[in-house]
Amino acid sequence: MAELQEVQITEEKPLLPGQTPEVAKEAELAARILLDQGQTHSVETPYGSVTFTVYGTPKPKRPAILTYHDVGLNYKSCFQPLFQFGDMQEIIQNFVRVHVDAPGMEEGAPVFPLGYQYPSLDQLADMIPCILQYLNFSTIIGVGVGAGAYILSRYALTHPDMVEGLVLINIDPNAKGWMDWAAHKLTGLTSSIPEMILGHLFSQEELSGNSELIQKYRNIITHAPNLENIELYWNSYNNRRDLNLERGGAVTLKCPVMLVVGDQAPHEDAVVECNSKLDPTQTSFLKMADSGGQPQLTQPGKLTEAFKYFLQGMGYMASSCMTRLSRSRTASLTSAASIDGNRSRSRTLSQSSESGTLPSGPPGHTMEVSC
Repeated sequence: MAELQEVQITEEKPLLPGQTPEVAKEAELAARILLDQGQTHSVETPYGSVTFTVYGTPKPKRPAILTYHDVGLNYKSCFQPLFQFGDMQEIIQNFVRVHVDAPGMEEGAPVFPLGYQYPSLDQLADMIPCILQYLNFSTIIGVGVGAGAYILSRYALTHPDMVEGLVLINIDPNAKGWMDWAAHKLTGLTSSIPEMILGHLFSQEELSGNSELIQKYRNIITHAPNLENIELYWNSYNNRRDLNLERGGAVTLKCPVMLVVGDQAPHEDAVVECNSKLDPTQTSFLKMADSGGQPQLTQPGKLTEAFKYFLQGMGYMASSCMTRLSRSRTASLTSAASIDGNRSRSRTLSQSSESGTLPSGPPGHTMEVSC
């Protein structure tokens, strides 16, 4: 009789009792599709309910990327072109993403009743801890546009240990002055709410050119079924408090910050002023040519590459992921600073970026992306 040999069979993914391999495979596929499509949640906060959508799964020892959109938009219309861009996949496969919709801005949101007290921007920032507690996330890298950039900055000021980095597009850290308030009131007499919001989002040159992008977003905002809600968010933005940022002072952003604005964008001066109030060793300022008022919509490729450099500076992206600039030498990063040290640092950045590598050193520099 032949000698029997013992063979040990190890099953990597044990099946549930009564579950066939075909059923297990279908369940795994369904779970993967659900992650790709995003999982939408709502949580109650002291200031009302807030909705957010989660993509991917948490990665060990990595923060979540949390986005917050601008007035007149939701997370899809504000960030989808950026996060669906091809090169962005190198980033999002390494991070879980949380896309927050301001109350009443999510798709299918009912119109708030007449007299509803919409949260202030400070109160919207105070909703974020409820989201992170619900998800059991400890830290974030925030990506915000306009009003969303202000909200994330306010959150970072009150919860500095929870924010590892910020990408702030079109941020205006200042409260409206009397002249701004008067101009806003006068504009409201002659312009509709959608036109005022479009003037906030895009430059006058873009609006006059009436490109397909402008037509698309004009249609989205003008025919929004929740336009009354959008107006409430717009009013909260216009009634924001001053962040009172001060370089070297007690009130400042302590994490690495990347400020982004398009040249001739409506908020160019405000972003430049914000840059002057932040720690230069922790702040990168990107003024993007040919990007208009919404760089994440018009130049997702350039912004993706800048975001990769920002993450690499924080120690989260290997240089091997820097693919776009290594494929193309048409990109140029030139310093807008005036002192010799900054010029030298800019030359190093420009030369290194063309070879597909990131120079070492602190992230503090001012750049114009003119590719």
